[in-house]
Amino acid sequence: MAETPLPPTGIPGQKLPSNPTPLSAPQEQQVRDLYYKNVRDKCAVEIEAFAACALGRTLTMVWKCRDQKLAMNSCMVQYQGQEELDKARAEWFQLAGERRRNKEEIARQTEEARRKHKEWWNLDETGKLQGRRAEVDGDEKGRR
Repeated sequence: MAETPLPPTGIPGQKLPSNPTPLSAPQEQQVRDLYYKNVRDKCAVEIEAFAACALGRTLTMVWKCRDQKLAMNSCMVQYQGQEELDKARAEWFQLAGERRRNKEEIARQTEEARRKHKEWWNLDETGKLQGRRAEVDGDEKGRR
């Protein structure tokens, strides 16, 4: 009798991700957040039905909303898997350029704000006062 070979992961039913690029822990968390968001978007109707049923209930929610909970869970399980995680990872890589542009824009705005602050308060590059105001302040400190 021929034995069925195990997949490369060694676990039946699991396959290797299509994009095995190693990411840092925060990056993996961002991928998981995208993954969960996508699953919630696909099951939004079931989630809303369960939330509407559970609204205002405490203990009775367990048996009154059982059908909605089962529908919500079956929908979410249907869209959870390695394929969806791979899609989320691919989406994360597609959004990398946008994240980089946003980061550069924030850095540019921060630098512009620093420049305006120095100009407004008449500061030099080290953050010290310069000009007539610095001389007056220096004289007052020397008199004390």
